[in-house]
Amino acid sequence: MSVSRPRSGQIDQGPLRIIPLGGVGEIGKNMLAIEIGDDIVVVDAGLMFPDEEMLGIDFVIPDIGYLRSRKAKVRGFLITHAHEDHIGALPYVLRDFIDVPIYGTKLTLGLIRTKLREHKLADRATFHEIAPGGPFTIGPVRCDSYYVCHSIPDAIGVTVETPYGTIVHSGDWKFDHTPVDGRQTDFARLAAIAAKGVLLLMSDSTRAEVPGYTQSERHVAEMFDGIMSRAPGRVITTTFASNISRIRQIVDIAAAWGRKTAIVGRSMENYTKTARELGYLEYPEGSIVHPNEIGKLADHEICIITTGSQGEPTRTPIPGNEELVSRTVDNLFKLGAEVIYDPQSRPHVSGHASQEELKLLLNILRPQHFLPIHGEYRMLVRHARMAMDVGVPAEQTFVLTNGDVLEIDAKGARVGEKVQAGVVYVDGLGVGDVSQGVMRDRLSIGSDGIFLVVVTIEQKTGAVVAGPDIVTKGFVPEHDAGDIVEEAKHRVLAGLAEAQTGEHLAETAALKDAIHSSVASFLYERTKRRPMVLPVIMQV
Repeated sequence: MSVSRPRSGQIDQGPLRIIPLGGVGEIGKNMLAIEIGDDIVVVDAGLMFPDEEMLGIDFVIPDIGYLRSRKAKVRGFLITHAHEDHIGALPYVLRDFIDVPIYGTKLTLGLIRTKLREHKLADRATFHEIAPGGPFTIGPVRCDSYYVCHSIPDAIGVTVETPYGTIVHSGDWKFDHTPVDGRQTDFARLAAIAAKGVLLLMSDSTRAEVPGYTQSERHVAEMFDGIMSRAPGRVITTTFASNISRIRQIVDIAAAWGRKTAIVGRSMENYTKTARELGYLEYPEGSIVHPNEIGKLADHEICIITTGSQGEPTRTPIPGNEELVSRTVDNLFKLGAEVIYDPQSRPHVSGHASQEELKLLLNILRPQHFLPIHGEYRMLVRHARMAMDVGVPAEQTFVLTNGDVLEIDAKGARVGEKVQAGVVYVDGLGVGDVSQGVMRDRLSIGSDGIFLVVVTIEQKTGAVVAGPDIVTKGFVPEHDAGDIVEEAKHRVLAGLAEAQTGEHLAETAALKDAIHSSVASFLYERTKRRPMVLPVIMQV
């Protein structure tokens, strides 16, 4: 199946370039650049939560070096919905692109404003509200959108017109025929898009490994109702702050069982306030109480909604973080709580499409080319194989990693050059100042400890006048370190003597290298450990 030629009246501006900067080969930090000649539209700007090896890191955002190098081409940020893995990087990205407008639906922009307000950027940013099903332009690029069901209202899929045809970005979605808010995925709009022809479909792969169909959000209400009916004391539920539909169901069911609800947690309070102001969240009269009122109510009269399930978009323990989650569950049991956490019994359904829904979307749109997005690599591969099963040719199905470039022109589609892509660590107020080297140092210190060597030398002669003094932390117990420390001192002196041979005094850097080399090799030889060795040379 060949690619159509540029339509009449349009200029062939070179190949269309699709560049995932985050969200392929991983869960989170979704960001994708669509480059058409001199124009770039960026779809989403999300964050990812750190794994257990990212010591001290708050979260991770995409490397936007490629966008910075083409700053004049970036026309807008098109946001599919307001989950953290799609908007969380905006406060940091906008520091370099504050003049670039943000496009999204009413609730999405409202929650983005709430987030940017915390970073003092809301008044400087430019917002363009879009309505699902209504065409709009980003710079000269013609776009459109369609409503999708997800675990947050106002989620959309988007279409972008290019000289070679229409491309579709699905956003996060599922086919829910009984959504809580009554708004189903816009099948009519999907059919209209398909009738025009789809050059490329980029579709969410989060549940590409899960057979069948994803359950409706209404199923959660049934499970919550059962829990509320038998709970003798307080009911505490955790969800991520942006799951407005879930919060609404909990409040309604709690009220039906005679419970008032308290919403606890700054982010959840901010998000629910914004959703109420915009008309996306309504409560039964008198059903909400301030957290300060919790202690004034009997246990059987209160329901608490709070963050703390981790707040990540997949709503399950982050890989590698299961131990922390299990410890929390254990501690709750120790306090006498009944904890409902088993996947089969807890009140939760995914907001992402399973295999049969993914196939249905492919069959509706019948794209010429297919690119799975939003998922770990194995998920992308499974999704790509589904596309081939329903008729997309293997040579027109692409599995990419972050930084790969999919190029499409009148001759066809291919994977082109790779561009700069990666991760940027956010650590407190620091953005990008924690490098891979710093992370390796943190891991080294955390796993094997630190070995500090301090030596004072005479500046003119290079003679050792004090030390070496050695301080260890996290290496071996102090009562076992005596022999090792004494032998290490001898190795330090021997290393310095070897470095100082010859007519010229060695540079300080060379002396530090000598200390590091002699001590590190000795410690590994003796203990099979590699602590961080830090030589400190003082000159007098």
